[in-house]
This record gives sequence, structure tokens and C-alpha cells, in this order.
Amino acid sequence: MQFTRRTWILFLIGAPLIGAWALGSLWLYLALLWFLFVGALLVADWRLGPQPPDWTLTRHHEDRLSLAAENPITISILLRYWGRSVPIWVRDEAPPTFRYLAESYLLSAVAVPHEEISVHYRLYPPRRGNYHFGDLHVRWQTPLGLWRRQTRLPAAEPVKVYPNLVDVRKYDLLLRKNRLWELGLRNTRLRGTGTEFERLRDYLPDDEYRRINWKATARRGTPMSIEYETERSQNIMVLLDIGRMMRSPVGDVAKLDYAINAILLLAYVSAQKGDKIGLLVFADDVERWVAPRSGKGQFHHMLEQLYAVESLAVEPNYRNAFRYFAARQHKRSLVLVFTDLTSSVSTADLLAQMGRLRQGHLPLLVTMRDPTVQQMAHQPVEDSASLYQRTVAEQLLNERQLALEQLTHRGVLTLDVSADQLSLALINRYLALKAENRI
Repeated sequence: MQFTRRTWILFLIGAPLIGAWALGSLWLYLALLWFLFVGALLVADWRLGPQPPDWTLTRHHEDRLSLAAENPITISILLRYWGRSVPIWVRDEAPPTFRYLAESYLLSAVAVPHEEISVHYRLYPPRRGNYHFGDLHVRWQTPLGLWRRQTRLPAAEPVKVYPNLVDVRKYDLLLRKNRLWELGLRNTRLRGTGTEFERLRDYLPDDEYRRINWKATARRGTPMSIEYETERSQNIMVLLDIGRMMRSPVGDVAKLDYAINAILLLAYVSAQKGDKIGLLVFADDVERWVAPRSGKGQFHHMLEQLYAVESLAVEPNYRNAFRYFAARQHKRSLVLVFTDLTSSVSTADLLAQMGRLRQGHLPLLVTMRDPTVQQMAHQPVEDSASLYQRTVAEQLLNERQLALEQLTHRGVLTLDVSADQLSLALINRYLALKAENRI
């Protein structure tokens, strides 16, 4: 509790009366009367205003907060008090590592007696895991404006931060409205072909040349095309590297978390398309394996699997991971490998393994650009330190570009984008490959 400015003004009015005591005892009596009057006002104002038991505050939010996204938090306020409206200020004890997306920690409102009101703010969690909210604090002004009182209401509760589900909900909503372009997704058209033979038919002018059956053409003396049965369920496998370089942050979010967000959105979209999706998580050894399945149940299973995944301070062992994958997945699949290209010796092993993977699958290497390295590579040279930073950054970018070019030369697809564009770029690439019947 504390006095308001109005209270201090009342006290200051009595100060000259005390100073005039030297002129006569009458002034002293006037000063005492004044301060007794102010004291009575303070006591009356204290008693007439709301008391701590009159307040009920409740926090509302999603059961699972989303990583690296704006999560709305609502605090409902109910004042059980017979009197006028009361100006209030509310403060929540959010987990310390969360970032407030508000101008102030204090949320102001006017409480109307016996009428529930709400205040809102947003939180930005930079890491996945288990966290705890603390208590709620409310401060209010008494009816005469002489006091600002405060109380603490128990509201401690655990909260889990999951990978970003905001993009998933947004995709689902815009899909129902047929407005996916608002999310940045390009329209793709499935051409109506697959990999399972259905029948031979006469060649049409808009058929692709690779669909011509030359043996049937020679036998019949007229061009014949193969018509394939459209596959409703194709295989997608995600290989996720959780080695030391995937823990490096882009802003205040780790590369691993950006990758997990993109994988979950892919899992949700692929479920809508009827495809099967699986997961292999690895570092120096295989950590998790999820066999490919279709349906929304697989999305929720992958969500639970990825929720607790943490990066490890080790170099990834691509050979072990790819050998494990080859022993368990024989059907041709779109294989997305999420990793980071560095100057380490493991990059050479990655190139070799991706080349071998192409023999039976369609591999796609997914990497994220580091804006800090990009900035250092283009910074002006002002001293020896900036020269060294620029030289090292340029070398890293050159080695990265060389590795990507070598993969492209070997027929391996690559996706190299900034972290904040990864999810949408990945979905667009998946839909394009599916429309081209390359899976």
C-alpha cells in the first residue's frame, strides 16, 4: 500500500500550520485538528474501499503455449464490492524467460463491482519445455483517492511450451476458407498421375513425352501413353539432426526449434493430403524413430515426440542415422534431412550419404541461413577485428555454398532459406514436388 499524491498534498497543507506554532499555541491546535481530520479521512477511505478478499482474479490461456509465437493471456477480474467503479492495475508473474509483448508489465483497467472484466497481454516463449506461472497482483485506488492498496492472489500453475501450433491453426482456418494465399502458400495442381500402372491409351497432345510407351507405340504404329493410378498415400520421412550446431540461435530461438515448427506444419499438411509421414531423430546416435503413418493421429504422435527433444553437444553421425533409416524404410519416399552445414568433417560424410540416398529415394536437404553470418560477411572493414570477422564469415558462406552446389550436382534437392521463412518455404516445396509427381 502507499499514499497517493492527493494524500501528500493534504499533509503539506498542514505543514504551514505547524510552522506558525511560534506565533501562538492556537496554530498548534489548528495543526492538530487538521491532521486529525486527515487521519479520519484516511481511515474512512481505507474502510470504504474494496478489501483484499473482495477480489477474484483468474488467468486463462491455451493448455499448450506455442514456441516463438504470440500467445494471448487473459486475466478475468471480478470485484465483489458495493460501491463505485475502481481504477486498478494488474501484474502477472509470467515465467522469467518469457518475453512480454506489451508496453508495460502493469495492465490498467476500471473494475465495475459485481461485473467481470478482462485484461489481456501476450507472451513470447523462446524455448520449449515445462514452466510455471506465479501469482497475480492487483493494485487499486480507494474511493477518495488517498490510498493505493495492493494484494497478491494465489495463481501459480504449470504450463507447457510446445512447438509452434499457431501456424497449424492458421493453416487449418484458411484451408476451410480456401484462402491459403494469405499464409503465403502457392496454389499447386496435382496432375493426376502416380507411379502405379493403370492402363494404356492413345497419346494426347498435352501428354508428357516421358509418359509415352515406346514398345506399345511400335506394336500398334500409333503413339500410346501410359496412364498411372493416382497415389493417395505417399511416403515422407523426416531425418532431424539434433547435434550441437542445431542449438545455435537465430535471434532468441534455436535452429532446432525452427526446424521442429516446420516439421509439425508439414506433418499436418501431409495428413490433409493423405500422405504417410515418419520421423527419425539423431545426433551421434539415433534418438527416436517414428514409423510412417497417415492421419491426424500421426501428427499428434509426432507432436508429443518432438515436444521433449533437446539438442546435444555432439557432432552428428550421418552414417549411423542413414544406415538405421535404410534398414527400416525400403519404399521410395521423400526424405527431408534437417541439419546445418558447417566446416566440420561431418559435412563430407553428409554429402556422401545424401548421394547414396538418392538411389532409392527423393532426398531434400533442408538448412537455415544464419543472418548474423550474412551480416558479418557484408560489414564494412573498420579495424583488424572487423576484418577478421568478415574474412571468417565469407569463408563459412563460401564453404556452405560449395556444399550445396555439390549436392545439386549429385541430383540432391536443397532448400536453404532464412529461419523465419522455413515453414512456408518447406510446405510450398512439398506441394510443388507432389504436384510434379516426383515423390
